[in-house]
Amino acid sequence: MTLSLRAPRSSRPPRPTRPRAHSRERFSKGLRLAVLVVGALVLIAPFLYMTSTSFKPHAYLLEVPPRLIPEDPTTGNYSKALSSNNFGRYFLNSTYVAASTTFVILVLSSTMAYAFARFHFPGKRTLFGVLLAGLMIPGIITIVPQFILASNLGLLNSLNGLVLFYSGSAVAFITFLLRAFFERVPQALDDAMTIDGAGPLRKFVRLYLPMVRPALATAAIFAFLGAWDEFIWALTVIDDPDKRTLPIAIAALQGQHSTQWGMVFAASVIAIVPVLAVYVIGQRQFIAGIASGAVKD
Repeated sequence: MTLSLRAPRSSRPPRPTRPRAHSRERFSKGLRLAVLVVGALVLIAPFLYMTSTSFKPHAYLLEVPPRLIPEDPTTGNYSKALSSNNFGRYFLNSTYVAASTTFVILVLSSTMAYAFARFHFPGKRTLFGVLLAGLMIPGIITIVPQFILASNLGLLNSLNGLVLFYSGSAVAFITFLLRAFFERVPQALDDAMTIDGAGPLRKFVRLYLPMVRPALATAAIFAFLGAWDEFIWALTVIDDPDKRTLPIAIAALQGQHSTQWGMVFAASVIAIVPVLAVYVIGQRQFIAGIASGAVKD
């Protein structure tokens, strides 16, 4: 009698490889990709149309159907935009206002965020609550009191007045943004510098600012864009043609009875170039700041 060494066969069939799960996963990835592509096209389509129209001669601006690639491209619209209506002066005004506003906001907001995050003083929560309450007030409501204040301070028709009011309107949000990053700096590093004899100012410069550099880059981009694109307040307080900013200059290119849209779009493309340059320069820090703000330790 011989013994069989074979294992008994299982009555259960082999487990399937779940093709439905794989197909479902592929469909989900494809759907997400399609949504991202459609969203990107929706966002970039106006910019592509504006750029395309800026290279079209005036006779082809309203052609039907519109062409994305001009049949006879020309750079004449850019020459007209740069040479008309003191455009270069307005460009320099906007550069000065945006750069100065960014600097003032970063200095004020970083020091305020450092104080709210690392110091304990009476009324700290109340002051921070008042700061946050200011974010809930629409900016359009404050135009009249701001105009009266600017008139009393002698800041009408002044680029420095624009810098002051742009900084005041954005410092609360940037402080709120930076405070969370200052709080995430390990307390052990602060204690180590305290043992070494470092004071609050030295710790702020040598420890906290390098640690929150991505957040500072993000705040700088937000501040620059806000000051560069602002139109309503600049139109309200600036009457001197030599002190107008770029958004006002672009709006002035539109005529009462007819508008050379090719020149308007060319000027708009020129106005976008500094914004793209700022974003490209601070792209890594901007993405790092957004990513670190979205991840909780």
